[in-house]
Amino acid sequence: MIPKPLQTVGKGAAVIVAGFLTLNLASTATIGAIRFAVESRRKKTALPCGVCKGKGFYICKLCKGNATIQWSPLYDPVAINPCLCPTCDGNRVQRCLNCLGKGYS
Repeated sequence: MIPKPLQTVGKGAAVIVAGFLTLNLASTATIGAIRFAVESRRKKTALPCGVCKGKGFYICKLCKGNATIQWSPLYDPVAINPCLCPTCDGNRVQRCLNCLGKGYS
């Protein structure tokens, strides 16, 4: 049997934790709804991005769409190794840095 004072403390702690959880959930939903409304309003009036032509992605500038780069660990290259492109991770495209992949600026 749990003592009566300890039950009261437990119930009070549960009410406080539930209040924080409810407040967190409500604020997260409100911020998400506001962000969605602002983004949809901005999308209606925005022009397509001029760099990626509204796609949000373009061919990787470092590897030029090859997915690998020529790299040598030494200053004077004795052996040149093909390595995975660090910019696009081998996907051959990178996210537009002008519009951050949204397609409009």
